Amino acid sequence: MLLAREFVDYVSRQIVRKLTPQWIETTDNLVAADFIATVVEEDLSVEDRLNDEVRELLSQYSDYMRREGVSYQEMFRRIKNTLITQRKVIRASGRDSGDSMKLSRDKINDISHKIVAALRKSRDFRLKRDPNDVRLELVKVMTEILQTEEKVDKAARTKIRTQKKEIAEGTEEWDLLHKRYYAEELKKLGIDLTH
Repeated sequence: MLLAREFVDYVSRQIVRKLTPQWIETTDNLVAADFIATVVEEDLSVEDRLNDEVRELLSQYSDYMRREGVSYQEMFRRIKNTLITQRKVIRASGRDSGDSMKLSRDKINDISHKIVAALRKSRDFRLKRDPNDVRLELVKVMTEILQTEEKVDKAARTKIRTQKKEIAEGTEEWDLLHKRYYAEELKKLGIDLTH
């Protein structure tokens, strides 16, 4: 998934903290945060399933790609773009669409619509303002958090690049260092993903 589950949980807790009680009303903030996290995770998993489907399709065309000299990455991109267009899926990754944040602005808007729709259907919530006003506030809160996350990610990547030896992204060592530096940068901002 594009965002780690711990980060989705954190975002969901922050949404509940910042939107209650003036925007939404709920009887249990923890249940509310879990509810929102589920909506976000379900939405983000759509693209994960699409990626899995593209990988499965590509496994059937490995001989063709070899014969035609087409790279795996190029074919992956072509097929994924075709499926995204056919299924009207909103691309999750902001970096694919030129946004610096992990989630695109379109995806944040899409998720905000889905959260508000889910909140309205649930008996555990009551919107205290116009649904679109609540949605716009959701977009604002999510965008602020994701902008902070982008700074943390950049700082962690910078620390990795300043190592004495070059560490290639995607390697186990890079992943471990990124996770450690990312957590350190979050702690500097007072963000603990475990609570």
